[in-house]
Amino acid sequence: MGEPLIECVPNFSEGRDKDIIDRITNSISSIDGVTLLDVDMGYDFNRTVVTMVGNPESILKAAIHSTGVALELIDMSKHSGEHARMGAVDVVPFIPLENSTMEQCVALSERYAEAVSKQFGIPIFLYANAARNSMRRRLPDIRKGEYEGLENKLKSELWSPDYGPSKFIAKSGATATGARQILIAYNVNLSTSDKKLANQIAGKIRTSGTVIKDKNGNKIIDKQGKTMRNPGIFKSLQAAGWMYDENTAQVSMNLLDHTVTGLHHVTEAIIIEARKLDLEVTAGELVGLVPMQAMVDAGVHYSPNSKTLDENKILQHAVDGLSLDRLGEFDVRSSIIELAVRNGE
Repeated sequence: MGEPLIECVPNFSEGRDKDIIDRITNSISSIDGVTLLDVDMGYDFNRTVVTMVGNPESILKAAIHSTGVALELIDMSKHSGEHARMGAVDVVPFIPLENSTMEQCVALSERYAEAVSKQFGIPIFLYANAARNSMRRRLPDIRKGEYEGLENKLKSELWSPDYGPSKFIAKSGATATGARQILIAYNVNLSTSDKKLANQIAGKIRTSGTVIKDKNGNKIIDKQGKTMRNPGIFKSLQAAGWMYDENTAQVSMNLLDHTVTGLHHVTEAIIIEARKLDLEVTAGELVGLVPMQAMVDAGVHYSPNSKTLDENKILQHAVDGLSLDRLGEFDVRSSIIELAVRNGE
């Protein structure tokens, strides 16, 4: 086995000032043993998502170093944006890749939380696999109320941070950190401009399914006061209807655990559901980078005889089966995390 490879995807609450983002990303690139794979600035969200990979100690050092730079440069009291947020460094997840485990990533998130809370004096919440109680497992639950509601939230004993003070700091807000499986953002385009049809398919496949309504269109509530739902086909899947452009609707998805629900699983299900609506799948689209295993699993599924094929041919079968080259050239060397790291060395 080789050296453990960890991914870290910090989200910074700044997406409009390139100079600030450059200073943050330069602080990451300055750390030996870390490869900066992607920097996604969103103007409307006023948020930047950074993807970096490396060995555990280097990734931890880069996460702490970039946090310090961001806390110095970003002022949350002046921040506005469409994306939910509660802090200048909003969330810092650690994700296991090659030769690494979820337990290692939980430990890294705890070390990050301890170091950052001591060095910078900010409240830190642990979430996902690092969460210490069920209320904090889901990031939306921790973020509820966002930055504007954080001061009152921190006054509650239920929301005492896992590390750092129960104190509202206007400039920095609070940060969540934890360990999770890699999230794959994957979209499938359809031969329609009707977003409602894409959303109909999304409701069939996503974990949360669809809301059950009565004949008058009202939600049906159970005895516990919860909205009743028809469960979707897949586990660990978020999905919604979206527009790729004005003429093309798409099923937009987050695969929360590709070892449970893979790219080929959702693609084949969408093809089936689309046919029921007299639609066709026209293209697949990956947003950001994807782990090798997810592509290999898809390639094996689409390969006529994967046992006799080398890695390159299996990956090409994945590209073909998922229609990833319909919207333009798809370069596996820059789109698969492990290959991008090798090429960057």
